[in-house]
Amino acid sequence: MASDQPIIIKKIKKSAGHGHHGGAWKVAYADFVTAMMAFFLLMWLISTTTPEQRRGIADYFAPASVSPSTSGNGGILSGTALGEDGGSANGASSVIERLSPDAVRDDPETPEETSEAQSRSVSADAMAQAMERRERSQFQSAEMSLRQSLQNMPELAELTRQLIIEETPEGLRIQLVDEEGRPMFDPGSVQPNERAVVLLRAVAEIAQQLPNRIAVSGHTDSGPAPSASFSNWDLSADRANAARAILQEGGLGDDRIAEVVGRAGSEPLYPDDPYMAGNRRISILLLREAPVIAPDHGLNR
Repeated sequence: MASDQPIIIKKIKKSAGHGHHGGAWKVAYADFVTAMMAFFLLMWLISTTTPEQRRGIADYFAPASVSPSTSGNGGILSGTALGEDGGSANGASSVIERLSPDAVRDDPETPEETSEAQSRSVSADAMAQAMERRERSQFQSAEMSLRQSLQNMPELAELTRQLIIEETPEGLRIQLVDEEGRPMFDPGSVQPNERAVVLLRAVAEIAQQLPNRIAVSGHTDSGPAPSASFSNWDLSADRANAARAILQEGGLGDDRIAEVVGRAGSEPLYPDDPYMAGNRRISILLLREAPVIAPDHGLNR
């Protein structure tokens, strides 16, 4: 027996649970990339501008200064007129005076002048630091060259023990020091012996490559003078002058010699033992260069 009931066919569409959400994420990602590009561009611009330029940009975007007074109606002018001759004749002219061009002209030091003075100060500091770094590098190179020149002569390599090189606040100090049994000068003599001449010529060769002026000083120990008529002051001064002559024979001009002095035993290298042989020495100081001073420095004082 056939049934008259219709046959209904249902089609069920299954979803995977992760349908397509459209292109909204692309817009968000593009905004993020744009923001990051703007951020890094801003960082780059800040790093390439000077402090004065950054200060000018900050002043440009800073809000205008408004009087904190809340008297009157609480508005911008706070109930006051623009001047003594205003409509109500009860205001103050300080706002006009503060913002007028005449007020800027009367200011003894404008922001532009302050910025220029700060720039000059920064430039002078930067130049001084650059000169200090260059000078330190030159001193280190001079020390290495001097020691290397002695190492290249095996018969004189042991002289490095009688060479003291140190950097001081005054400059690079090179000292030729006596050892027990190995003096730089014969007892009582003012002329350096062969070992001292070799060292002095090596120092002259290195010093000739630098622009620094030189101060030469002679030192003795605290022992008695060679004679009553020839003191340790005389001996140390004459030895310093003899060392100066050898340095100039090595090529140093008169303009490179700053001073030649005798210290006798007043500045011992070994204060605990003023009679020690190491106190007898010749000191050669490569003076630090004087700082650069602007031509108009001190003229406006």
